Amino acid sequence: MIASVRGEVLDIALDHAVIEAAGVGYRVNATPITLGALHRGSEARLFTTMIVREDSMTLYGFSDTESKDLFSLLQTVSGVGPRLAMATLAVLEPDALRRALSEGNLTALTRVPGIGKRGAERMVVELRDKVDAVPATAGASGVIAANAIRDQIVEALEGLGFPIKQAEQATDSVLAETPEATTSVALRSALSLLGKTR
Repeated sequence: MIASVRGEVLDIALDHAVIEAAGVGYRVNATPITLGALHRGSEARLFTTMIVREDSMTLYGFSDTESKDLFSLLQTVSGVGPRLAMATLAVLEPDALRRALSEGNLTALTRVPGIGKRGAERMVVELRDKVDAVPATAGASGVIAANAIRDQIVEALEGLGFPIKQAEQATDSVLAETPEATTSVALRSALSLLGKTR
């Protein structure tokens, strides 16, 4: 089991990064928020979970142990595999996910592509009592200043190869439209906006 990978970031794509550790390049699947914090050519450390299937061995990477633990917890729900667990963490940051599960907020959970009303209900029933057992990352704050969110999104878009001016314009128009959007939601909106202009 590969529990973490530390090394130089060789490449960053929309859904994964390649990190070279001890001469081996590991492809690590990650959420847009995690990928947004990485920079080509710099060193990074990701906590990882390795999923072994008959036809594949896939690494999933996280910037903190809380996200990694929530990823594993989500997969205990019948019908939720690694892909759907990743999609959930891409849409709902750890704090928002905890809140949605403990409050039984089906609307928040059904915003995740691939989760319908029945799936959301199953998640709430199976995880409501277990989610508090996952330790929160020390110093994690539910509220990030708007400027910090803007900087994170612009940085993430730059990391994905967009020119800074385009990245800033897309980010500003998304945040002006939905100022209460979480970082992951705003990043996805900015990406879809930039996708239309390419």
